[in-house]
Amino acid sequence: MSNERVQKVLANAGYGSRREIEKWIVAGRIMVNGVKVVLGDRLGDKDVVKIDGRIIKFGHNAELRNTIRVIALNKAEGTISTRQDPDNRPTVFDTLPRLKQQRWVTVGRLDINTSGLLLLTTDGELANRLMHPSFEIEREYLVRVMGEVTPDMIRELTRGVELDGSHMKFGTVELYHNQVASRITNSGVGLYSSGKANQWYKVTLAEGKNREVRRLWEHCGLRVSRLIRTRYGPIILGKKLKAGEVRELDKDEISLLHKLTAEAKPRQAAD
Repeated sequence: MSNERVQKVLANAGYGSRREIEKWIVAGRIMVNGVKVVLGDRLGDKDVVKIDGRIIKFGHNAELRNTIRVIALNKAEGTISTRQDPDNRPTVFDTLPRLKQQRWVTVGRLDINTSGLLLLTTDGELANRLMHPSFEIEREYLVRVMGEVTPDMIRELTRGVELDGSHMKFGTVELYHNQVASRITNSGVGLYSSGKANQWYKVTLAEGKNREVRRLWEHCGLRVSRLIRTRYGPIILGKKLKAGEVRELDKDEISLLHKLTAEAKPRQAAD
């Protein structure tokens, strides 16, 4: 780990994503050789690192990086995606497989009222790349919308809107009914409204901004009553995984995720 940035070393060791660890640095939670770390600081092989006063050991780090694990969780509604909660609400970490010398890192988050596929890994660097907007990894959701959806709404949402200074849009929107989906895109092909006020749609996003699916529909004056993530890149939730259950991704699936994040170069430096 000689002369690598603090957030990269800790992310590689599975202590969190780079973004999460950068927040810890800003908050003054990380110290090296008794001195608080600032963004940009690097670590040497003999440096002593503490998080919240606890010494971090890297003795088995090389071996652990060769045993990367990724799991798919079917997150239940009513659970949160953070490790701890001041209100004592149940978190996804409560029932995860126990680890030695490693930590589970979430690949993004799902809010408390959203269920479905949540990936977790012991490789913080992989988690960071899977979340990075430059890779444009597609997420797929099933969403139940309250209110009538019109063709003009679909055109607007797939072309994109500015919300709180961010450009947001759906890649595709499909009416989802009795396992038959009619694709709706901004090309206008097959564009129609169901004429019903409570319908399921399948939507895709190329990145996951905070509450993006809900905010896009709310922009049109509609309300989301159910939201389920069904796919993250090539990894599918499937029908066999019950709420709260996890499955371990196999080597081929993990290799596919690595390949997916190696095909584009993030806009921001990767070290």
